[in-house]
Amino acid sequence: MDSHDLQNADPFAFHYRAIWISDIHLGTAGCKAEYLLDFLKHNESDRLYLVGDIIDGWQLKKSWYWKQSHNDVVQKVLRKARKGTKVVYIAGNHDEVLRGFLGFSLGDIDIVDEAIHDMKDGRRLWVTHGDYFDGIVTQAKWLAHLGDFAYNIILSLNHHYNRLRHRMGYSYFSLSQYLKQQVKNAVNFITDFENNLVHEARRRGYDGVVCGHIHKAEIREIDGILYCNDGDWVESLSALVETHTGELKIVYWPYKADSPAGRPMVHSLEPAHLTAHL
Repeated sequence: MDSHDLQNADPFAFHYRAIWISDIHLGTAGCKAEYLLDFLKHNESDRLYLVGDIIDGWQLKKSWYWKQSHNDVVQKVLRKARKGTKVVYIAGNHDEVLRGFLGFSLGDIDIVDEAIHDMKDGRRLWVTHGDYFDGIVTQAKWLAHLGDFAYNIILSLNHHYNRLRHRMGYSYFSLSQYLKQQVKNAVNFITDFENNLVHEARRRGYDGVVCGHIHKAEIREIDGILYCNDGDWVESLSALVETHTGELKIVYWPYKADSPAGRPMVHSLEPAHLTAHL
């Protein structure tokens, strides 16, 4: 089924050259698995990149949390792989146990440490989770775990806040993202993270980099190098996509496409000069 037939069959369906998703954090209460399932149902691609922290091994070591919707996400991805989507799993820090299985395949899904994506226009994008460029994770892992504990408390507040918003008829809003954007140290950390990844992409000779890790979806050019972050499915509910015309876009999914309210999903596009031809 081509993209035209797909959209005729389902008004909410889209087909892309590639989709990047990361930081799903299956195995945690903060994971928005139901929204991701809805996204995967209505969006197909030739290639699907899982850019790390898909399963949260850190939390699962502490206590077992695994809803049916989390299992459904895994089954949905495996089904896509069986039906011909090229699925590549880039290990992250929360699912770092998979780094012991690099080069292996799991149910037609390749497990790697990083990947290269060739865009339609010939640009080459380096795909990495990004934790190797987070000094806290690499040099003070105990502090990263402490931060993860505090972060999960904020996510719990975020969950109750959005339940109230849902009852009032409003879309999902990331309170945790908003709070991070107000903290100067968090903003400085994000800036350093982005610059470090761009520097490494340039050093390796790539045209851009795609990452996750910091849960902040973005497409922008930094010193002539394309920086793309696909966001997450805990706060942003977002994915990065490449269309069949070669455009890169951030897609947000704050509504379920076939929800009783009938609200459409929202495709939020980055500025045209960045999504077209850099």
